[in-house]
Amino acid sequence: MPHPIQQAEFIRAIVHVDQAPETRPAVVFAGRSNVGKSSLINKLIGSRHLARTSNTPGRTREIHYYGIDETYYFIDLPGYGYAKVSREVQRQWGPMIEHFFHEAEGLRLVVIILDVRRDPTFEDQRMIEWLESRAIPYIFAITKIDKVTRNELKKRLRALQSLLGLDDDNALIPLSAQTGQGVEDLLGVIRAAWEAPAPPAAPEAPAAEHEQEI
Repeated sequence: MPHPIQQAEFIRAIVHVDQAPETRPAVVFAGRSNVGKSSLINKLIGSRHLARTSNTPGRTREIHYYGIDETYYFIDLPGYGYAKVSREVQRQWGPMIEHFFHEAEGLRLVVIILDVRRDPTFEDQRMIEWLESRAIPYIFAITKIDKVTRNELKKRLRALQSLLGLDDDNALIPLSAQTGQGVEDLLGVIRAAWEAPAPPAAPEAPAAEHEQEI
Protein backbone atom coordinates (compact mmCIF):
# COMPACT_ATOMS: atom_id res chain seq x y z
CA MET A 1 0.00 0.00 0.00
CA PRO A 2 1.47 3.42 -0.94
CA HIS A 3 2.19 5.93 1.79
CA PRO A 4 -0.72 8.37 2.09
CA ILE A 5 -0.12 12.03 1.42
CA GLN A 6 0.50 13.75 4.75
CA GLN A 7 0.40 17.40 3.75
CA ALA A 8 -0.87 19.34 0.75
CA GLU A 9 -1.16 23.03 0.06
CA PHE A 10 -2.05 25.32 -2.80
CA ILE A 11 1.15 27.02 -3.96
CA ARG A 12 0.13 29.30 -6.79
CA ALA A 13 -1.71 29.66 -10.08
CA ILE A 14 0.37 30.69 -13.05
CA VAL A 15 -0.32 32.00 -16.53
CA HIS A 16 3.33 32.05 -17.70
CA VAL A 17 5.86 29.23 -17.27
CA ASP A 18 8.39 31.68 -15.83
CA GLN A 19 5.97 32.20 -12.90
CA ALA A 20 6.33 28.57 -11.83
CA PRO A 21 7.67 27.88 -8.31
CA GLU A 22 11.02 26.19 -7.67
CA THR A 23 11.49 22.89 -9.46
CA ARG A 24 10.37 19.72 -7.70
CA PRO A 25 9.41 16.28 -9.01
CA ALA A 26 5.92 16.87 -10.42
CA VAL A 27 2.94 14.86 -11.60
CA VAL A 28 0.62 16.64 -14.00
CA PHE A 29 -3.13 16.08 -14.35
CA ALA A 30 -4.68 16.71 -17.75
CA GLY A 31 -8.08 16.09 -19.29
CA ARG A 32 -11.21 17.51 -20.76
CA SER A 33 -13.34 19.91 -18.78
CA ASN A 34 -15.91 18.21 -16.55
CA VAL A 35 -13.99 14.90 -16.50
CA GLY A 36 -13.56 14.94 -12.71
CA LYS A 37 -9.96 16.18 -12.54
CA SER A 38 -10.26 18.38 -9.45
CA SER A 39 -12.36 15.78 -7.63
CA LEU A 40 -9.67 13.18 -8.27
CA ILE A 41 -6.89 15.46 -7.01
CA ASN A 42 -8.88 16.18 -3.86
CA LYS A 43 -9.42 12.45 -3.30
CA LEU A 44 -5.70 11.72 -3.70
CA ILE A 45 -4.71 14.37 -1.16
CA GLY A 46 -7.55 13.62 1.25
CA SER A 47 -9.24 17.00 0.99
CA ARG A 48 -12.67 17.97 -0.27
CA HIS A 49 -11.87 21.51 -1.29
CA LEU A 50 -8.15 22.11 -1.90
CA ALA A 51 -8.24 21.62 -5.68
CA ARG A 52 -10.50 24.30 -7.04
CA THR A 53 -13.59 23.18 -8.84
CA SER A 54 -15.99 25.25 -10.91
CA ASN A 55 -19.68 24.88 -11.60
CA THR A 56 -18.94 26.19 -15.08
CA PRO A 57 -16.73 23.75 -17.04
CA GLY A 58 -14.02 25.43 -19.06
CA ARG A 59 -13.80 28.48 -16.81
CA THR A 60 -10.33 27.83 -15.37
CA ARG A 61 -7.56 29.42 -17.46
CA GLU A 62 -4.63 28.97 -15.06
CA ILE A 63 -2.21 26.18 -14.20
CA HIS A 64 -2.45 25.33 -10.51
CA TYR A 65 0.50 24.07 -8.45
CA TYR A 66 -0.11 22.08 -5.25
CA GLY A 67 2.75 21.31 -2.89
CA ILE A 68 2.74 17.72 -1.62
CA ASP A 69 4.61 16.74 1.55
CA GLU A 70 6.91 19.75 1.01
CA THR A 71 8.77 17.69 -1.61
CA TYR A 72 6.62 17.17 -4.71
CA TYR A 73 3.99 18.90 -6.85
CA PHE A 74 0.64 18.07 -8.28
CA ILE A 75 0.08 20.32 -11.31
CA ASP A 76 -3.50 20.79 -12.46
CA LEU A 77 -3.78 21.93 -16.09
CA PRO A 78 -6.83 23.80 -17.40
CA GLY A 79 -9.45 21.47 -18.81
CA TYR A 80 -9.72 21.44 -22.57
CA GLY A 81 -12.39 20.87 -25.18
CA TYR A 82 -15.46 22.42 -23.54
CA ALA A 83 -17.69 23.43 -26.43
CA LYS A 84 -19.47 26.39 -24.82
CA VAL A 85 -16.41 28.55 -24.22
CA SER A 86 -15.53 31.02 -26.93
CA ARG A 87 -13.61 29.88 -29.99
CA GLU A 88 -10.86 32.35 -29.12
CA VAL A 89 -10.38 30.68 -25.71
CA GLN A 90 -10.35 27.24 -27.34
CA ARG A 91 -7.66 28.40 -29.80
CA GLN A 92 -5.51 29.65 -26.92
CA TRP A 93 -5.58 26.39 -24.95
CA GLY A 94 -3.61 24.30 -27.42
CA PRO A 95 -0.57 26.62 -27.65
CA MET A 96 -0.80 27.28 -23.90
CA ILE A 97 -0.54 23.63 -22.93
CA GLU A 98 2.02 22.83 -25.59
CA HIS A 99 4.22 25.67 -24.38
CA PHE A 100 3.93 24.39 -20.81
CA PHE A 101 5.20 20.95 -21.79
CA HIS A 102 7.99 22.51 -23.84
CA GLU A 103 9.28 24.68 -20.98
CA ALA A 104 8.24 23.20 -17.62
CA GLU A 105 10.81 21.37 -15.49
CA GLY A 106 10.59 18.43 -13.10
CA LEU A 107 7.78 16.62 -14.91
CA ARG A 108 7.87 12.92 -14.02
CA LEU A 109 4.44 11.74 -15.15
CA VAL A 110 1.26 13.01 -16.76
CA VAL A 111 -2.06 11.50 -15.71
CA ILE A 112 -4.48 11.80 -18.62
CA ILE A 113 -7.99 11.58 -17.20
CA LEU A 114 -10.76 10.01 -19.27
CA ASP A 115 -14.42 9.49 -18.41
CA VAL A 116 -15.10 5.76 -18.70
CA ARG A 117 -18.33 6.52 -20.60
CA ARG A 118 -16.68 8.64 -23.31
CA ASP A 119 -14.31 7.80 -26.15
CA PRO A 120 -11.01 9.73 -26.39
CA THR A 121 -11.36 12.98 -28.33
CA PHE A 122 -9.13 14.82 -30.77
CA GLU A 123 -7.85 16.94 -27.86
CA ASP A 124 -6.93 13.79 -25.90
CA GLN A 125 -5.05 12.40 -28.88
CA ARG A 126 -3.22 15.70 -29.37
CA MET A 127 -2.21 15.65 -25.70
CA ILE A 128 -0.69 12.20 -26.21
CA GLU A 129 1.23 13.42 -29.27
CA TRP A 130 2.68 16.37 -27.30
CA LEU A 131 3.81 14.09 -24.49
CA GLU A 132 5.40 11.58 -26.83
CA SER A 133 7.22 14.35 -28.69
CA ARG A 134 8.79 15.41 -25.38
CA ALA A 135 9.35 11.82 -24.11
CA ILE A 136 7.21 12.54 -21.03
CA PRO A 137 5.73 9.37 -19.46
CA TYR A 138 1.95 9.21 -19.14
CA ILE A 139 -0.81 6.93 -17.95
CA PHE A 140 -4.59 7.01 -18.18
CA ALA A 141 -6.87 7.41 -15.17
CA ILE A 142 -10.32 6.17 -16.14
CA THR A 143 -12.76 7.98 -13.88
CA LYS A 144 -16.43 7.72 -12.94
CA ILE A 145 -16.48 3.92 -12.92
CA ASP A 146 -19.21 4.16 -10.27
CA LYS A 147 -21.50 5.39 -13.07
CA VAL A 148 -21.47 2.06 -14.96
CA THR A 149 -22.19 -1.57 -14.13
CA ARG A 150 -19.41 -4.12 -13.72
CA ASN A 151 -20.11 -5.64 -17.14
CA GLU A 152 -20.23 -2.21 -18.78
CA LEU A 153 -16.93 -1.35 -17.12
CA LYS A 154 -15.21 -4.38 -18.60
CA LYS A 155 -16.53 -3.55 -22.07
CA ARG A 156 -15.56 0.11 -21.83
CA LEU A 157 -12.03 -0.66 -20.61
CA ARG A 158 -11.52 -3.04 -23.53
CA ALA A 159 -12.86 -0.42 -25.93
CA LEU A 160 -10.63 2.32 -24.51
CA GLN A 161 -7.59 0.07 -24.64
CA SER A 162 -8.29 -0.61 -28.32
CA LEU A 163 -9.01 3.04 -29.19
CA LEU A 164 -5.80 4.16 -27.49
CA GLY A 165 -3.73 1.41 -29.11
CA LEU A 166 -2.55 0.05 -25.76
CA ASP A 167 -1.04 -3.40 -25.27
CA ASP A 168 -0.47 -3.01 -21.53
CA ASP A 169 -3.54 -3.34 -19.28
CA ASN A 170 -1.66 -1.48 -16.54
CA ALA A 171 -1.68 1.73 -18.62
CA LEU A 172 -5.36 2.12 -17.68
CA ILE A 173 -6.22 2.70 -14.02
CA PRO A 174 -9.98 2.53 -13.43
CA LEU A 175 -11.10 4.51 -10.41
CA SER A 176 -13.83 6.53 -8.77
CA ALA A 177 -13.27 9.80 -6.93
CA GLN A 178 -16.63 9.23 -5.25
CA THR A 179 -16.05 5.76 -3.76
CA GLY A 180 -12.24 5.81 -3.68
CA GLN A 181 -11.96 2.60 -5.70
CA GLY A 182 -8.65 2.51 -7.55
CA VAL A 183 -7.31 5.70 -5.95
CA GLU A 184 -4.61 3.84 -4.00
CA ASP A 185 -3.50 2.14 -7.22
CA LEU A 186 -3.03 5.53 -8.87
CA LEU A 187 -1.26 6.93 -5.83
CA GLY A 188 1.19 4.02 -5.95
CA VAL A 189 2.06 4.84 -9.56
CA ILE A 190 2.44 8.52 -8.69
CA ARG A 191 4.75 7.77 -5.74
CA ALA A 192 6.94 5.60 -7.96
CA ALA A 193 7.17 8.37 -10.56
CA TRP A 194 8.07 11.01 -7.97
CA GLU A 195 10.77 8.88 -6.42
CA ALA A 196 12.33 7.58 -9.64
CA PRO A 197 15.61 9.14 -10.83
CA ALA A 198 15.16 12.25 -12.93
CA PRO A 199 14.94 11.35 -16.64
CA PRO A 200 17.52 12.72 -19.08
CA ALA A 201 16.62 15.94 -20.83
CA ALA A 202 14.34 15.41 -23.80
CA PRO A 203 15.49 16.53 -27.25
CA GLU A 204 14.19 19.88 -28.38
CA ALA A 205 10.79 19.51 -30.02
CA PRO A 206 9.97 21.81 -32.91
CA ALA A 207 7.87 24.78 -31.84
CA ALA A 208 4.34 24.88 -33.15
CA GLU A 209 3.35 27.59 -35.56
CA HIS A 210 1.91 30.64 -33.85
CA GLU A 211 2.93 29.26 -30.45
CA GLN A 212 1.83 31.62 -27.67
CA GLU A 213 3.08 32.06 -24.15
CA ILE A 214 0.82 30.79 -21.44
